[in-house]
Amino acid sequence: MKRNIVIAAVTAAALIGGGTATALATTGDDQGSARQAATTQPSNDDVRDGRDDDGDRDDAEKTLSADVTASEAIASALKHTSGTVVSAELDDEDDGDKVVWTVDVLSGDNTWHSVNVDPANGKVLGSHTDDEDDTAQVRAALKGSSVTAEEAAKAAAGKGVVTSVDLDDDGKNKSWEAETRKSGGAEQDWKIDLTSGKVTADRADAQDDDDQD
Repeated sequence: MKRNIVIAAVTAAALIGGGTATALATTGDDQGSARQAATTQPSNDDVRDGRDDDGDRDDAEKTLSADVTASEAIASALKHTSGTVVSAELDDEDDGDKVVWTVDVLSGDNTWHSVNVDPANGKVLGSHTDDEDDTAQVRAALKGSSVTAEEAAKAAAGKGVVTSVDLDDDGKNKSWEAETRKSGGAEQDWKIDLTSGKVTADRADAQDDDDQD
């Protein structure tokens, strides 16, 4: 819920050698609590560390700081576990400060493997098996496909830093889906054709964003 902030009072203090301005604000949340903003600018330490007010690095910075690309993470996962990559995502590890590549691999015996890859050096950090119930649907969607997840990631890389690639096996027009980020944190979703590798903007995603505005 968006909160409406009403500035109740602003006191400017002029001190020898400089001063600071503080503001007392009330929030329009259910508790009607009053909060005081001690400063109007982040400290120099926060700026250097690239951290927000809660001490956590911004999601965009964490993903853009990865040295290993999506296609490289997929290649590394396949060296560890052979099969067909169905998705790869750069995400927080247990909601912590570190991000990892999580690559889902469907092996030849229809076993699903989740492989974690270090985004700094491409080394496999570990893996485990998953229980999935859409194996047949995934196999059917990929039947006749000539574009792999790795190739889809490479194709989408021309649009920005790829943070995820995933198989869209729903509906009539099946495809790879990729999410990219650009400097500044702007996100965009793309569709990659399963046979031609052509990259197009995800119009459905853009429409959803318009509906929420």
